[in-house]
Amino acid sequence: MDISDDYRRGRHVVSVLHVHVVFVTKYRRGVFDEAMLDACERTMRDVCADFGARLVAFNGEDDHAHLLVEHPPKVAVSALVNSLKGVPGWMPRAEFTGRVNHASMRGRFRSLSYFAGSTGGARIALSREYIEGQRRPAPMR
Repeated sequence: MDISDDYRRGRHVVSVLHVHVVFVTKYRRGVFDEAMLDACERTMRDVCADFGARLVAFNGEDDHAHLLVEHPPKVAVSALVNSLKGVPGWMPRAEFTGRVNHASMRGRFRSLSYFAGSTGGARIALSREYIEGQRRPAPMR
């Protein structure tokens, strides 16, 4: 597929599909710092690439993370979100053991729930602006 002019073009399809996804920590505990969000963003970019999707915007605060993902029509949003939830969920535990273990409840770092909303047209710019405007926490010392 070719991605140009914000449209994804394939042999039999032209599409532009975006989803705004929000993940929260268990009990909305303030766990994330800048380093953790940076690590999550890198991992989530890789997961998106595996699906042929593109992470357009990523940001978060100490208790949640926002993603704006452009994805091909053959990818079910639920499959993409489940992979995004699953893979990065293990990453912070390995790199940030002390911080994650302190905040985890019954072995869970993140809430099992998520928000996913489709966006299109002018809403994409608004979603991107909203995500980029999140108050990212400062690095931990």
